[in-house]
Amino acid sequence: MPIAETPLDFAREWIEFQDPADTEHWIRADLTWLCSRWTCIFGRGCYGTVAGQASTGCCNHGAFYSDRADEQRVKVFIEKLTPADWQLYDLGHAPGGKLRVTAKDELDDEPRRKTRVHDGACIFANREGHPSGIGCALHAYALRVGLNPVETKPEVCWQLPVRREQEWVDRPDGTRILRSTVSEFDRRGWGEGGHDLDWYCTSSPEAHIGMEPMYESYAVELTALLGEPAYVELARLCRERMRRGLVAIHPATAASTAPPLAD
Repeated sequence: MPIAETPLDFAREWIEFQDPADTEHWIRADLTWLCSRWTCIFGRGCYGTVAGQASTGCCNHGAFYSDRADEQRVKVFIEKLTPADWQLYDLGHAPGGKLRVTAKDELDDEPRRKTRVHDGACIFANREGHPSGIGCALHAYALRVGLNPVETKPEVCWQLPVRREQEWVDRPDGTRILRSTVSEFDRRGWGEGGHDLDWYCTSSPEAHIGMEPMYESYAVELTALLGEPAYVELARLCRERMRRGLVAIHPATAASTAPPLAD
């Protein structure tokens, strides 16, 4: 039985800083989230977003590709998968060997392409009974060949549960900047249906058990989203904020029974 999730609305600490590599790029970061103890607990306590489907975690709706380049990058690695990597290998290929792994859907009222769904989950989600175990076939392949899953998976998959939003901002003095906001992809990030998920990890104390703060455990993903110079500065600011003492601690981290982090 899952421990009750914490509420979605609570105080957060934010910081905004200039990208050291680009004076026109500013980053607005949610320190409450990035300094939390959240960690992915798939396969070690994750209940899954759909009741009775812990083995497919949050991979139940298929992954929308961000653009054609994202789809083409992932396709390169799909073609490298073997039946040992991918439980639904045969289903993902037409009789002549052509891939059949995408579907058309709508996102924000616009037509988009995404990974196919089969039997209630993404076609790349290995289920119970697969010799290589449960989980994303593209993720498992990356680990098998020494790559980072950021290289092999659709962008939305490796970003979750970090939310990056970008907008051009016209300032009162006539200058213009690109602002990247990095925050928690909570239930609301899924749209109205997010409130109907049977369980979700970011607000669950059971998932706030990381042995390091999230900005460290997600260093690769944050670097991919922001660039290395911006991530290095973000990490420095997070460390300094934690040294001084975070005022608005994530309630799921506060409610966790995990031992304190070492200084």
